[in-house]
Amino acid sequence: METATLSTLAALAGFAFVTSITPGPNNLMLLASGTHFGWRRSLPHLLGISFGFGVMLVLVGLGLGEVFSRFPGLHDVLKWASLGYLLYLAFRVATAAPPTAGGSGNSRPMGFGAAALFQVVNPKAWAMALTAVTAYGELGMPAVTAVFVLVNLPCCGSWALLGEQMRRWLHRPRALKAFNWGAATLMVVSVLPLLRG
Repeated sequence: METATLSTLAALAGFAFVTSITPGPNNLMLLASGTHFGWRRSLPHLLGISFGFGVMLVLVGLGLGEVFSRFPGLHDVLKWASLGYLLYLAFRVATAAPPTAGGSGNSRPMGFGAAALFQVVNPKAWAMALTAVTAYGELGMPAVTAVFVLVNLPCCGSWALLGEQMRRWLHRPRALKAFNWGAATLMVVSVLPLLRG
């Protein structure tokens, strides 16, 4: 493999790491899920994120990004739909009931399919996909997708694991309520710069 290709792969891996580990809707929802349900029960949510984002990368690489260039009004529709859905999810996180002793109850973690589909209205995921394809598309979509999924899984998974570890400090209702509202607020704040752009 050529040195230029290796350096481009390394740059892609660095970009994937920075964008996957930093706070955003996916990671903050995984943090809340890990806190309420534990890492293991949050695993379908985590896998759904990586799968959905991988599919998004492939579709953008096949030309979906051009659709937004030709029809800029679609960008505005997606932006407002994203904001509406994120506000709904933030409300759900903020008002989540405390986990029961046995881990059961009426609330459930987000499933694989819902997490995969959430990527469609996740502004950070769109920004990541469009940038990755524009900057690193020369490597080919199989390589770009593989690098992103391999880096994304442990990065996002660490947020669910952190949430599980935080459970020991959040056993009091008041502390858990403060955490829920904080996570919900950060979810909304984390996408505001992307929505403005």
